[in-house]
Amino acid sequence: HGRISMLAVLGHIVTSAGVRLPGDIDYEGTSFASIPTGIAALSKVPAAGLAQIFFFVGFLEVAVMKDITGGEFPGDFRNGFIDFGWDSFSPEEQERKRGIELNQGRAAMMGILGLMVHEEIIPLGYDADLPIIGHLV
Repeated sequence: HGRISMLAVLGHIVTSAGVRLPGDIDYEGTSFASIPTGIAALSKVPAAGLAQIFFFVGFLEVAVMKDITGGEFPGDFRNGFIDFGWDSFSPEEQERKRGIELNQGRAAMMGILGLMVHEEIIPLGYDADLPIIGHLV
């Protein structure tokens, strides 16, 4: 969940900054630029697009992103292919880096939850200009 949350936070930040893919998301001419950011995008993306995302993620879960048999730790997705020098680290350094990734994943989970809550409470009268607490109008 942590790795997915990291990608979700990054995706939210990038799309909120106005970065979009060029072209259309469907054959009817709906442009990527017309899709809003965050939770609101779910109602604007065509059903076939959501189905493609669902099945692609399912394919990754079932066929690609599997824990290696006899892996060193839960979440070891290297599968003998991607290493990036992991084996060159000492056991202490590996444990430290796993701890860092876990903590960053936890922070990202809280971050994406905060972004989603923020999106949903603004229509209720939350003042987005007030830091942290805000108030109901």
